[in-house]
Amino acid sequence: MTERKPPGISFESWIDKQVREATERGEFENLKGAGQPIPAGAADENWWLRNYLQREGASADGLLPESIILRRERERIYETVRDLLSEREVRTVVSALNDRIVEYLRMPSGPHVPIGPLKTDEVVATWRAEREATRAARRPAAAAPAEPQPTEQRWWQRFFGR
Repeated sequence: MTERKPPGISFESWIDKQVREATERGEFENLKGAGQPIPAGAADENWWLRNYLQREGASADGLLPESIILRRERERIYETVRDLLSEREVRTVVSALNDRIVEYLRMPSGPHVPIGPLKTDEVVATWRAEREATRAARRPAAAAPAEPQPTEQRWWQRFFGR
């Protein structure tokens, strides 16, 4: 199969000849999946890649260009910082993302996607507001002051007149 195509033969007939000879030698017998239908998603040219990612449990985000990954992270920053416990952690996450954005802007690669650094104070303010709203929702509503119940007198209070 590694031999070169002879100059006087077309590619199609040369390949057909090699396939026919391999079939005669029995090299296509006992192959995995022989006699089974082609998978439903095989019409897609990247079916093998999708199957591999699904089988390995990986995300396709690793295949995207850096500009698109940064844009997605920028759009999802509020979801990312929502569960953080301190303002310092929020500032650290936003600062790290901003550093990566600035690094990309200095040496852009891949498709040009308009992107700019985040305003840290705005992200922190939104994080605080969401945190306060969550805390307020968790607090029980202030109960209305109950009317004083008439105290029941004990037998001895009635007897001694108290």
